[in-house]
Amino acid sequence: MSLPTTDGTTTDASAVPAAAAAAPVAEVAAPARRRLGRRWIEHWDPEDPTFWRDGGRLVARRNLWISMFAEFLGFSVWALWSIVVPQLEGAGFALTVDQQFWLVSIPSLVGATLRIPYTFAVTAFGGRNWTIVSALLLLLPTSALAIVVQNPDTPFGVMLGVAALAGFGGGNFASSMANISFFYPEKEKGKALGLNAAGGNLGTAAVQLAVPLVIAAGAGVHLGRAGLMMIPFIVVAAFLAWRFMDNLQTAHADSKGFASATRSRHTWVISFLYIGTFGSFIGYSGAFPTLLKTQFPGVTIQLAFLGALVGSVARPFGGTLADRVGGTRVTIASYVVMALGALGAIGALHEHSFGLFFGSFLVLFVASGVGNGSIYRMIPAIFRADAEASAPRSDDDAAPADARPALLDGARKAAAGCIGIAGAIGAFGGFLIPRGFAASTNHAGSLVPALWVFIGVYLVMGVVTWLVYQRKGSRLAARSI
Repeated sequence: MSLPTTDGTTTDASAVPAAAAAAPVAEVAAPARRRLGRRWIEHWDPEDPTFWRDGGRLVARRNLWISMFAEFLGFSVWALWSIVVPQLEGAGFALTVDQQFWLVSIPSLVGATLRIPYTFAVTAFGGRNWTIVSALLLLLPTSALAIVVQNPDTPFGVMLGVAALAGFGGGNFASSMANISFFYPEKEKGKALGLNAAGGNLGTAAVQLAVPLVIAAGAGVHLGRAGLMMIPFIVVAAFLAWRFMDNLQTAHADSKGFASATRSRHTWVISFLYIGTFGSFIGYSGAFPTLLKTQFPGVTIQLAFLGALVGSVARPFGGTLADRVGGTRVTIASYVVMALGALGAIGALHEHSFGLFFGSFLVLFVASGVGNGSIYRMIPAIFRADAEASAPRSDDDAAPADARPALLDGARKAAAGCIGIAGAIGAFGGFLIPRGFAASTNHAGSLVPALWVFIGVYLVMGVVTWLVYQRKGSRLAARSI
Protein backbone atom coordinates (compact mmCIF):
# COMPACT_ATOMS: atom_id res chain seq x y z
CA MET A 1 0.00 0.00 0.00
CA SER A 2 1.26 3.51 -0.80
CA LEU A 3 0.31 6.90 0.53
CA PRO A 4 0.65 10.30 -1.18
CA THR A 5 3.47 12.57 -0.01
CA THR A 6 3.83 16.30 -0.12
CA ASP A 7 5.71 16.37 -3.40
CA GLY A 8 3.22 14.26 -5.28
CA THR A 9 5.18 11.01 -5.02
CA THR A 10 4.25 8.13 -2.74
CA THR A 11 5.78 6.55 0.32
CA ASP A 12 5.47 2.99 1.61
CA ALA A 13 2.82 2.42 4.23
CA SER A 14 5.55 0.57 6.10
CA ALA A 15 7.34 3.89 6.49
CA VAL A 16 4.27 5.37 8.17
CA PRO A 17 2.85 4.07 11.45
CA ALA A 18 -0.42 2.17 11.25
CA ALA A 19 -2.35 4.95 12.92
CA ALA A 20 -1.10 7.35 10.26
CA ALA A 21 -1.85 4.92 7.45
CA ALA A 22 -5.40 4.61 8.70
CA ALA A 23 -5.94 8.35 8.42
CA PRO A 24 -8.15 9.52 5.53
CA VAL A 25 -6.19 10.02 2.31
CA ALA A 26 -7.58 13.51 2.02
CA GLU A 27 -5.94 14.42 5.30
CA VAL A 28 -2.57 13.05 4.22
CA ALA A 29 -2.76 14.59 0.78
CA ALA A 30 -3.57 18.06 2.07
CA PRO A 31 -0.58 19.17 4.15
CA ALA A 32 -0.37 22.57 5.71
CA ARG A 33 2.44 23.46 3.32
CA ARG A 34 4.25 21.82 0.44
CA ARG A 35 7.62 20.22 1.30
CA LEU A 36 10.25 18.83 -1.04
CA GLY A 37 11.47 15.29 -0.54
CA ARG A 38 10.50 11.65 -0.99
CA ARG A 39 9.74 10.43 2.52
CA TRP A 40 7.60 12.88 4.46
CA ILE A 41 5.33 11.63 7.24
CA GLU A 42 2.35 13.95 7.59
CA HIS A 43 0.81 12.57 10.77
CA TRP A 44 3.07 12.02 13.78
CA ASP A 45 1.75 11.88 17.35
CA PRO A 46 4.08 9.88 19.65
CA GLU A 47 2.14 11.04 22.72
CA ASP A 48 -0.85 8.96 21.54
CA PRO A 49 -0.34 5.47 23.11
CA THR A 50 -2.22 3.73 20.30
CA PHE A 51 -0.22 5.49 17.59
CA TRP A 52 3.04 4.74 19.41
CA ARG A 53 2.19 1.07 19.92
CA ASP A 54 0.86 0.46 16.41
CA GLY A 55 4.00 1.44 14.50
CA GLY A 56 5.23 4.75 15.84
CA ARG A 57 7.87 3.18 18.08
CA LEU A 58 9.31 1.09 15.24
CA VAL A 59 9.66 4.10 12.95
CA ALA A 60 11.27 6.15 15.74
CA ARG A 61 13.76 3.39 16.53
CA ARG A 62 14.70 2.98 12.88
CA ASN A 63 15.46 6.69 12.62
CA LEU A 64 17.32 6.66 15.94
CA TRP A 65 19.77 3.89 15.01
CA ILE A 66 20.65 5.43 11.66
CA SER A 67 20.98 8.84 13.26
CA MET A 68 23.32 7.37 15.89
CA PHE A 69 25.52 5.89 13.17
CA ALA A 70 25.68 9.18 11.26
CA GLU A 71 26.45 11.08 14.46
CA PHE A 72 29.08 8.49 15.40
CA LEU A 73 30.84 9.28 12.11
CA GLY A 74 30.44 13.00 12.75
CA PHE A 75 32.29 12.73 16.05
CA SER A 76 34.90 10.49 14.40
CA VAL A 77 35.63 13.10 11.74
CA TRP A 78 35.56 15.87 14.37
CA ALA A 79 38.30 14.03 16.27
CA LEU A 80 40.42 12.94 13.30
CA TRP A 81 43.04 15.64 13.71
CA SER A 82 43.43 14.83 17.41
CA ILE A 83 45.06 11.53 16.49
CA VAL A 84 46.71 12.66 13.23
CA VAL A 85 48.58 15.65 14.70
CA PRO A 86 50.84 13.67 17.08
CA GLN A 87 51.99 11.58 14.12
CA LEU A 88 52.77 14.42 11.70
CA GLU A 89 56.37 14.59 12.88
CA GLY A 90 56.91 10.95 11.87
CA ALA A 91 55.62 11.83 8.39
CA GLY A 92 58.17 14.63 7.96
CA PHE A 93 56.16 17.66 9.15
CA ALA A 94 58.00 20.21 11.29
CA LEU A 95 55.40 21.94 13.48
CA THR A 96 55.76 23.89 16.70
CA VAL A 97 53.78 22.86 19.78
CA ASP A 98 51.57 25.92 19.30
CA GLN A 99 50.80 24.91 15.71
CA GLN A 100 49.97 21.37 16.79
CA PHE A 101 47.46 22.62 19.35
CA TRP A 102 45.94 24.97 16.73
CA LEU A 103 45.27 21.98 14.48
CA VAL A 104 43.74 20.11 17.41
CA SER A 105 41.54 22.99 18.61
CA ILE A 106 40.23 24.59 15.41
CA PRO A 107 37.76 21.75 14.61
CA SER A 108 36.08 22.34 17.99
CA LEU A 109 35.81 26.08 17.35
CA VAL A 110 34.12 25.53 13.99
CA GLY A 111 31.95 22.67 15.26
CA ALA A 112 30.67 24.73 18.18
CA THR A 113 29.83 27.62 15.87
CA LEU A 114 27.87 25.36 13.50
CA ARG A 115 25.69 23.80 16.17
CA ILE A 116 22.95 26.45 16.22
CA PRO A 117 22.42 26.58 12.43
CA TYR A 118 22.58 22.77 12.25
CA THR A 119 19.79 22.59 14.83
CA PHE A 120 17.46 24.71 12.69
CA ALA A 121 18.46 22.88 9.49
CA VAL A 122 16.37 19.90 10.61
CA THR A 123 13.14 21.87 10.54
CA ALA A 124 14.11 23.75 7.38
CA PHE A 125 15.04 20.72 5.25
CA GLY A 126 13.73 17.66 7.13
CA GLY A 127 15.59 15.31 9.44
CA ARG A 128 16.18 12.63 6.80
CA ASN A 129 17.24 15.13 4.15
CA TRP A 130 19.63 16.96 6.47
CA THR A 131 21.14 13.70 7.73
CA ILE A 132 22.00 12.85 4.12
CA VAL A 133 23.49 16.30 3.48
CA SER A 134 25.39 16.53 6.76
CA ALA A 135 26.83 13.03 6.23
CA LEU A 136 27.99 13.83 2.69
CA LEU A 137 29.58 17.07 3.92
CA LEU A 138 31.98 14.88 5.91
CA LEU A 139 33.54 13.85 2.60
CA LEU A 140 35.14 17.31 2.42
CA PRO A 141 37.32 17.15 5.57
CA THR A 142 38.22 13.49 5.07
CA SER A 143 39.22 13.83 1.42
CA ALA A 144 41.12 17.05 2.05
CA LEU A 145 43.00 15.50 4.98
CA ALA A 146 44.02 12.54 2.82
CA ILE A 147 45.54 14.99 0.31
CA VAL A 148 47.35 17.54 2.51
CA VAL A 149 49.16 15.03 4.75
CA GLN A 150 50.90 13.56 1.70
CA ASN A 151 53.21 16.57 1.40
CA PRO A 152 55.29 17.73 4.40
CA ASP A 153 55.76 21.08 2.63
CA THR A 154 52.05 21.87 2.79
CA PRO A 155 51.71 25.44 4.19
CA PHE A 156 50.44 25.56 7.75
CA GLY A 157 47.58 27.87 6.72
CA VAL A 158 46.30 25.24 4.30
CA MET A 159 46.50 22.55 6.97
CA LEU A 160 44.64 24.79 9.40
CA GLY A 161 41.89 25.34 6.84
CA VAL A 162 41.54 21.60 6.25
CA ALA A 163 41.43 20.97 10.00
CA ALA A 164 38.67 23.59 10.26
CA LEU A 165 36.59 21.54 7.80
CA ALA A 166 36.48 18.77 10.40
CA GLY A 167 34.16 21.08 12.34
CA PHE A 168 31.33 19.84 10.10
CA GLY A 169 31.41 16.70 12.23
CA GLY A 170 30.82 18.72 15.39
CA GLY A 171 27.68 20.30 13.97
CA ASN A 172 26.15 16.87 13.34
CA PHE A 173 25.49 16.36 17.05
CA ALA A 174 23.09 19.29 17.23
CA SER A 175 21.04 18.34 14.18
CA SER A 176 20.92 14.68 15.19
CA MET A 177 19.69 15.48 18.70
CA ALA A 178 17.10 17.96 17.40
CA ASN A 179 15.81 15.46 14.84
CA ILE A 180 15.44 12.54 17.25
CA SER A 181 13.70 14.73 19.83
CA PHE A 182 10.76 15.12 17.40
CA PHE A 183 10.28 11.35 17.07
CA TYR A 184 9.90 10.35 20.74
CA PRO A 185 7.25 11.01 23.42
CA GLU A 186 8.31 13.00 26.46
CA LYS A 187 8.51 9.93 28.71
CA GLU A 188 11.02 8.20 26.39
CA LYS A 189 12.83 11.24 25.05
CA GLY A 190 15.52 11.28 27.75
CA LYS A 191 16.59 7.71 27.10
CA ALA A 192 16.57 8.14 23.33
CA LEU A 193 18.61 11.34 23.45
CA GLY A 194 21.01 9.76 25.94
CA LEU A 195 21.62 6.83 23.59
CA ASN A 196 22.02 9.18 20.66
CA ALA A 197 24.55 11.34 22.51
CA ALA A 198 26.54 8.42 23.90
CA GLY A 199 26.65 6.73 20.50
CA GLY A 200 28.04 9.87 18.96
CA ASN A 201 30.61 10.44 21.69
CA LEU A 202 31.97 6.93 21.12
CA GLY A 203 33.09 8.05 17.66
CA THR A 204 35.95 9.95 19.29
CA ALA A 205 37.25 6.83 21.03
CA ALA A 206 36.79 4.69 17.92
CA VAL A 207 38.80 6.93 15.63
CA GLN A 208 41.61 7.31 18.16
CA LEU A 209 41.81 3.52 18.41
CA ALA A 210 41.53 2.75 14.70
CA VAL A 211 43.66 5.42 13.03
CA PRO A 212 47.04 4.38 14.53
CA LEU A 213 46.37 0.80 13.41
CA VAL A 214 45.30 1.73 9.89
CA ILE A 215 48.06 4.21 9.09
CA ALA A 216 50.78 1.89 10.37
CA ALA A 217 49.62 -1.22 8.50
CA GLY A 218 52.41 -2.38 6.21
CA ALA A 219 55.69 -0.48 5.82
CA GLY A 220 55.96 3.17 6.82
CA VAL A 221 53.36 5.65 8.04
CA HIS A 222 50.46 6.41 5.68
CA LEU A 223 48.62 9.36 7.23
CA GLY A 224 46.37 9.74 4.20
CA ARG A 225 44.58 6.57 5.23
CA ALA A 226 43.17 8.42 8.26
CA GLY A 227 40.89 10.31 5.90
CA LEU A 228 40.37 7.62 3.30
CA MET A 229 39.23 5.03 5.86
CA MET A 230 36.21 7.17 6.72
CA ILE A 231 34.87 7.64 3.19
CA PRO A 232 33.14 4.25 2.72
CA PHE A 233 31.38 4.57 6.08
CA ILE A 234 30.21 8.09 5.24
CA VAL A 235 28.74 6.87 1.94
CA VAL A 236 26.98 4.01 3.77
CA ALA A 237 25.53 6.43 6.35
CA ALA A 238 24.19 8.71 3.61
CA PHE A 239 22.66 5.73 1.79
CA LEU A 240 21.00 4.38 4.95
CA ALA A 241 19.55 7.81 5.72
CA TRP A 242 18.28 8.10 2.13
CA ARG A 243 16.77 4.64 2.15
CA PHE A 244 15.37 4.20 5.65
CA MET A 245 14.96 7.55 7.46
CA ASP A 246 11.93 9.84 7.44
CA ASN A 247 11.14 13.54 7.45
CA LEU A 248 8.40 14.74 9.79
CA GLN A 249 5.96 17.29 8.48
CA THR A 250 5.13 18.12 12.11
CA ALA A 251 8.72 19.08 13.02
CA HIS A 252 8.73 22.84 13.34
CA ALA A 253 11.36 25.19 14.68
CA ASP A 254 10.22 26.58 18.01
CA SER A 255 11.52 30.11 17.66
CA LYS A 256 9.47 31.25 20.67
CA GLY A 257 11.00 28.59 22.90
CA PHE A 258 14.47 29.48 21.67
CA ALA A 259 13.83 33.19 22.28
CA SER A 260 12.45 32.39 25.73
CA ALA A 261 15.59 30.42 26.53
CA THR A 262 17.83 33.34 25.59
CA ARG A 263 15.96 35.54 28.07
CA SER A 264 16.39 33.12 30.97
CA ARG A 265 19.41 33.47 33.24
CA HIS A 266 19.36 29.71 33.71
CA THR A 267 20.32 29.23 30.05
CA TRP A 268 23.52 31.20 30.53
CA VAL A 269 24.34 29.63 33.89
CA ILE A 270 23.90 26.13 32.41
CA SER A 271 25.92 27.08 29.32
CA PHE A 272 28.78 28.22 31.55
CA LEU A 273 28.62 25.00 33.55
CA TYR A 274 28.47 22.88 30.39
CA ILE A 275 31.77 24.33 29.20
CA GLY A 276 33.29 22.64 32.25
CA THR A 277 31.82 19.21 31.50
CA PHE A 278 31.23 18.73 27.76
CA GLY A 279 33.90 21.31 26.89
CA SER A 280 36.36 19.39 29.04
CA PHE A 281 35.40 16.09 27.43
CA ILE A 282 35.94 17.45 23.91
CA GLY A 283 39.00 19.50 24.86
CA TYR A 284 40.79 16.67 26.63
CA SER A 285 39.78 14.19 23.93
CA GLY A 286 41.37 16.41 21.30
CA ALA A 287 44.50 17.20 23.29
CA PHE A 288 45.18 13.87 25.02
CA PRO A 289 47.06 12.12 22.18
CA THR A 290 49.30 15.18 21.71
CA LEU A 291 49.87 15.43 25.47
CA LEU A 292 50.97 11.80 25.61
CA LYS A 293 53.28 12.30 22.63
CA THR A 294 54.95 15.43 23.99
CA GLN A 295 55.16 14.48 27.68
CA PHE A 296 55.89 10.73 27.37
CA PRO A 297 57.45 10.15 23.91
CA GLY A 298 58.09 6.46 24.52
CA VAL A 299 54.42 5.65 25.12
CA THR A 300 52.08 4.61 22.32
CA ILE A 301 49.44 7.25 21.68
CA GLN A 302 46.95 4.53 20.82
CA LEU A 303 46.18 4.36 24.54
CA ALA A 304 44.58 7.79 24.24
CA PHE A 305 41.31 6.27 22.99
CA LEU A 306 40.59 4.98 26.50
CA GLY A 307 39.97 8.52 27.73
CA ALA A 308 37.21 9.26 25.22
CA LEU A 309 35.83 5.76 25.73
CA VAL A 310 35.35 5.98 29.50
CA GLY A 311 34.02 9.53 29.18
CA SER A 312 31.39 8.42 26.66
CA VAL A 313 30.32 5.40 28.69
CA ALA A 314 30.06 7.52 31.84
CA ARG A 315 27.60 9.97 30.28
CA PRO A 316 24.41 7.88 30.57
CA PHE A 317 25.53 6.77 34.03
CA GLY A 318 25.64 10.43 35.06
CA GLY A 319 22.04 10.93 33.95
CA THR A 320 20.87 7.83 35.81
CA LEU A 321 22.70 8.85 38.96
CA ALA A 322 21.21 12.34 38.70
CA ASP A 323 17.71 10.84 38.53
CA ARG A 324 18.36 9.12 41.85
CA VAL A 325 20.19 11.71 43.94
CA GLY A 326 19.65 14.97 42.05
CA GLY A 327 21.48 16.55 39.15
CA THR A 328 22.91 19.41 41.21
CA ARG A 329 24.66 17.10 43.67
CA VAL A 330 26.10 14.95 40.89
CA THR A 331 27.28 17.99 38.94
CA ILE A 332 29.02 19.53 41.95
CA ALA A 333 30.69 16.21 42.72
CA SER A 334 31.84 15.98 39.09
CA TYR A 335 33.60 19.34 39.31
CA VAL A 336 35.30 18.36 42.55
CA VAL A 337 36.51 15.08 41.04
CA MET A 338 37.70 16.89 37.91
CA ALA A 339 39.71 19.28 40.06
CA LEU A 340 41.27 16.31 41.86
CA GLY A 341 42.06 14.67 38.51
CA ALA A 342 43.84 17.81 37.28
CA LEU A 343 45.71 17.98 40.60
CA GLY A 344 46.83 14.39 40.09
CA ALA A 345 48.08 15.27 36.59
CA ILE A 346 50.18 18.09 38.08
CA GLY A 347 51.73 15.66 40.53
CA ALA A 348 52.42 13.22 37.70
CA LEU A 349 54.22 15.89 35.68
CA HIS A 350 56.41 16.78 38.68
CA GLU A 351 57.30 13.11 39.19
CA HIS A 352 57.29 12.30 35.46
CA SER A 353 55.01 9.36 36.24
CA PHE A 354 53.13 8.07 33.21
CA GLY A 355 50.89 5.82 35.28
CA LEU A 356 49.72 8.67 37.51
CA PHE A 357 49.32 11.01 34.53
CA PHE A 358 47.27 8.52 32.54
CA GLY A 359 45.15 7.54 35.53
CA SER A 360 44.50 11.18 36.43
CA PHE A 361 43.27 11.92 32.94
CA LEU A 362 40.98 8.89 32.99
CA VAL A 363 39.48 10.36 36.17
CA LEU A 364 39.01 13.66 34.33
CA PHE A 365 37.26 11.89 31.46
CA VAL A 366 34.94 9.88 33.70
CA ALA A 367 33.98 12.92 35.78
CA SER A 368 33.36 15.05 32.69
CA GLY A 369 31.14 12.31 31.22
CA VAL A 370 29.14 11.99 34.43
CA GLY A 371 28.79 15.78 34.54
CA ASN A 372 27.52 15.82 30.95
CA GLY A 373 24.73 13.43 31.86
CA SER A 374 23.78 15.19 35.07
CA ILE A 375 23.61 18.65 33.51
CA TYR A 376 21.37 17.41 30.70
CA ARG A 377 19.10 15.96 33.36
CA MET A 378 19.13 19.29 35.26
CA ILE A 379 17.95 21.43 32.34
CA PRO A 380 14.29 20.34 32.08
CA ALA A 381 14.07 20.05 35.88
CA ILE A 382 15.33 23.62 36.33
CA PHE A 383 12.90 25.18 33.87
CA ARG A 384 9.97 23.18 35.21
CA ALA A 385 10.79 24.07 38.81
CA ASP A 386 11.20 27.73 37.90
CA ALA A 387 7.80 27.70 36.18
CA GLU A 388 6.17 25.99 39.16
CA ALA A 389 7.68 28.56 41.49
CA SER A 390 6.21 31.32 39.31
CA ALA A 391 2.79 29.69 38.90
CA PRO A 392 -0.15 31.21 40.78
CA ARG A 393 -1.36 29.37 43.86
CA SER A 394 -4.29 26.99 43.41
CA ASP A 395 -6.31 28.99 45.94
CA ASP A 396 -5.88 32.21 44.01
CA ASP A 397 -9.33 32.87 42.53
CA ALA A 398 -7.97 35.65 40.33
CA ALA A 399 -5.56 33.29 38.53
CA PRO A 400 -6.64 32.06 35.06
CA ALA A 401 -7.57 28.37 35.05
CA ASP A 402 -5.05 27.57 32.31
CA ALA A 403 -2.15 29.62 33.75
CA ARG A 404 -0.25 26.68 35.22
CA PRO A 405 -0.41 24.36 32.14
CA ALA A 406 0.64 27.27 29.93
CA LEU A 407 3.62 28.05 32.17
CA LEU A 408 4.72 24.41 32.20
CA ASP A 409 4.42 24.15 28.42
CA GLY A 410 6.48 27.31 28.05
CA ALA A 411 9.06 25.86 30.43
CA ARG A 412 9.34 22.70 28.34
CA LYS A 413 9.94 24.71 25.17
CA ALA A 414 12.46 26.99 26.89
CA ALA A 415 14.32 23.93 28.21
CA ALA A 416 14.59 22.58 24.66
CA GLY A 417 16.01 25.91 23.53
CA CYS A 418 18.45 25.90 26.43
CA ILE A 419 19.73 22.45 25.44
CA GLY A 420 20.58 23.73 21.97
CA ILE A 421 22.30 26.88 23.24
CA ALA A 422 24.22 25.11 26.00
CA GLY A 423 25.35 22.38 23.59
CA ALA A 424 26.82 25.00 21.28
CA ILE A 425 28.49 27.11 23.97
CA GLY A 426 29.77 24.07 25.86
CA ALA A 427 31.55 22.83 22.75
CA PHE A 428 33.74 25.94 22.78
CA GLY A 429 35.55 24.30 25.67
CA GLY A 430 37.01 21.97 23.08
CA PHE A 431 38.82 25.00 21.68
CA LEU A 432 39.73 26.66 24.98
CA ILE A 433 41.42 23.68 26.64
CA PRO A 434 43.95 22.89 23.87
CA ARG A 435 44.67 26.59 23.48
CA GLY A 436 45.19 26.79 27.24
CA PHE A 437 47.76 24.00 27.04
CA ALA A 438 49.46 25.77 24.12
CA ALA A 439 49.68 29.09 25.97
CA SER A 440 50.97 27.39 29.10
CA THR A 441 53.66 25.54 27.13
CA ASN A 442 54.72 28.66 25.21
CA HIS A 443 54.99 30.95 28.23
CA ALA A 444 56.00 28.57 31.03
CA GLY A 445 57.41 25.56 29.19
CA SER A 446 55.00 23.32 31.10
CA LEU A 447 51.39 22.19 31.21
CA VAL A 448 51.19 22.86 34.94
CA PRO A 449 49.96 26.50 34.83
CA ALA A 450 47.10 25.52 32.51
CA LEU A 451 46.09 22.68 34.83
CA TRP A 452 46.05 25.06 37.81
CA VAL A 453 43.76 27.39 35.86
CA PHE A 454 41.45 24.47 35.02
CA ILE A 455 41.32 23.49 38.71
CA GLY A 456 40.31 27.04 39.64
CA VAL A 457 37.62 27.10 36.96
CA TYR A 458 36.18 23.76 38.09
CA LEU A 459 35.97 24.97 41.68
CA VAL A 460 34.27 28.20 40.57
CA MET A 461 31.76 26.20 38.54
CA GLY A 462 31.06 23.94 41.50
CA VAL A 463 30.43 26.98 43.71
CA VAL A 464 28.15 28.58 41.09
CA THR A 465 26.14 25.36 40.85
CA TRP A 466 25.73 25.27 44.63
CA LEU A 467 24.85 28.97 44.93
CA VAL A 468 22.17 28.93 42.24
CA TYR A 469 20.61 25.48 42.67
CA GLN A 470 21.58 24.00 46.03
CA ARG A 471 22.19 26.78 48.56
CA LYS A 472 19.61 26.94 51.30
CA GLY A 473 17.35 29.91 50.70
CA SER A 474 17.94 30.05 46.94
CA ARG A 475 14.83 30.06 44.74
CA LEU A 476 15.15 26.46 43.50
CA ALA A 477 17.00 24.75 46.38
CA ALA A 478 13.86 23.22 47.88
CA ARG A 479 12.87 21.61 44.58
CA SER A 480 15.74 19.09 44.42
CA ILE A 481 17.05 19.95 40.97
